[in-house]
Amino acid sequence: MASPEIDALTAALARLPGLGPRSARRAVLHLIKRREVALFPLLEALQAVTANLVVCSTCGNVETSDPCAICRDPRRDAGLLCVVADVADLWALDGKHLFSGRYHVLGGRLSALDGIGPEDLAITSLVMRASDGLVREVVLALSATMEGQATMHYVADALRPTGVKVSQLAQGLPMGGELDYLDEGTLALALNARRPVG
Repeated sequence: MASPEIDALTAALARLPGLGPRSARRAVLHLIKRREVALFPLLEALQAVTANLVVCSTCGNVETSDPCAICRDPRRDAGLLCVVADVADLWALDGKHLFSGRYHVLGGRLSALDGIGPEDLAITSLVMRASDGLVREVVLALSATMEGQATMHYVADALRPTGVKVSQLAQGLPMGGELDYLDEGTLALALNARRPVG
């Protein structure tokens, strides 16, 4: 029988994606057995992130500075803007160094079932960014789910008055596929074969 503190740690880890109660228990045992090399560095990293975590006011990325490193990077093409639903999608694309422009995180997808409407997403700020005179193309990198496709069409309509070119990811994305689960080759193919929306 574990102490209440260890049970609380196990329960907290079990709430993470991909970890159930048994996996969380194994992780806790590993952390306890290897306190010096696993538990203490994890604790320090969690405290540092907790103390410094911010959401980028420009793109919506989660980082430790505002604006984030991507928005501050002068080597990035400011005329090319990639729209993603969530930070996980941004990290999936940017972690593989597939996109040389900048990003915009919507904060989700339109979903009538979940009560998520256009006002719940960062669409207004996207239209403002696209209207700044710098942006020449907006790439809609939204998952090939029904919610992703509905969001893509809504965003494309919202961007139409700006006059910027609007494209979407093309071949390589399976229906129902989430971006953060796709391999680098599939993402690269989809980015390189993007096509106009509508």
